[in-house]
Amino acid sequence: MVTDAFPPATGFSDGAGPPGRPDAVRPSGGVDPVDGLAAIVEFLNEGGDGLVALRRIVDLAAAVTGAAGATFVECTGGQGRLVAATDLVGGSLGRPVDGTDQWLATVPVGGPPIVEVGLDRAPGIPAGRLQAAGVHRIVAGAAVVNGTAVGALYLYFADLPAGLPAMLRLLAAVSAQAVSTSRSAPDRAETRDLFIAVTSHELRTPVTVIKGYADTLAERWDSLSDPARREAVFVIWQRAGELARLVDRLLNAASDVTGPGGGPTLLPFEPVGTLRDAAADLPPDLRRRLRLRLPDRLPNVRGDRASVATVLTELVTNACKYSPDTMDVELTGGSDPQAVWIRVADRGVGIRPADTERAFERFWQSETGDQRRYGGVGLGLYLVRRIVERQNGWVGLRPRDGGGTVAEVWLPRADAGGGGIG
Repeated sequence: MVTDAFPPATGFSDGAGPPGRPDAVRPSGGVDPVDGLAAIVEFLNEGGDGLVALRRIVDLAAAVTGAAGATFVECTGGQGRLVAATDLVGGSLGRPVDGTDQWLATVPVGGPPIVEVGLDRAPGIPAGRLQAAGVHRIVAGAAVVNGTAVGALYLYFADLPAGLPAMLRLLAAVSAQAVSTSRSAPDRAETRDLFIAVTSHELRTPVTVIKGYADTLAERWDSLSDPARREAVFVIWQRAGELARLVDRLLNAASDVTGPGGGPTLLPFEPVGTLRDAAADLPPDLRRRLRLRLPDRLPNVRGDRASVATVLTELVTNACKYSPDTMDVELTGGSDPQAVWIRVADRGVGIRPADTERAFERFWQSETGDQRRYGGVGLGLYLVRRIVERQNGWVGLRPRDGGGTVAEVWLPRADAGGGGIG
């Protein structure tokens, strides 16, 4: 045991358990950590996705150490995000972690690469939830690339096993390789060219339709029947709305104002009525496919009421785009002691686990090239995340059981106290 040797928030020493082989931590399940890590490294060396590897690592970490659960927080510029987790904390995927952990910032200048942290410092997970699951101890290992910490692997225990430090160092090292792989992004010039090409196409379509119908009305007004005129005006109205939404997206995406002066005023508001009003204002093609499964009442949330319509429109648009026209999209809601959540669920093509974070990147496309089956410029989910996180909430995507995708938004309850979701 390492209870006495390593107090909270201090570095570990390998002297706590049997030295030498890291498989001293192997649980009764017989999972071989060496074989498991070797398979993940081989997967990465063969060009496997870094985020997929991180999710395999957290599963392996829990299995070989006997932990109740594991998470990985990726950090960039002092900001962290929970990108991989086992079932114990899987509902927090995509959640921002404020400034990651102070110890993580000290790793490159000699801080301990492995520490034990208190339950109140669990990344994005309430301490009460961990205690209810029997978790009393948390150990974290830094993933370091070229002398800089790029993330941390957290393990959750009822009590600490022997031989943990050596195993955790290996797991953290492979995690660092996975982060490096996941951050290999396309060339900036390629991204810019793709954005210009896709945006030009998306703008050209409604403009062409609007001009065509407007020309018809101007040149053939007297020869058109009244129903034909009404139909033309309706199409112009519908396409003008699409164009306005697209221009609004582009303007919002081009503006990266952050900080105290750039955010909305956050006030309490009632969510169920707000969502019903926002659903009623959706474009007709989206409104007819949305099925509301909301409770009669939810606790008030603290946020920006006006932004709910934008968030709902983007999520429903995304769900409908990747679903057959015959399939409905469901809107549900609920709450816990600290937050109110809403979920938009579809039965569409689904989302790969590797894409649940990339989908929130600006201009990201699930498909590229001339064979793209789905339109869009890759801004909807990016804008949703920006809007929600400015309200101290968070948003994530996950595959839906039985097929499809679930988009989940959490906003802090007005009666929970504090500025965010604990």
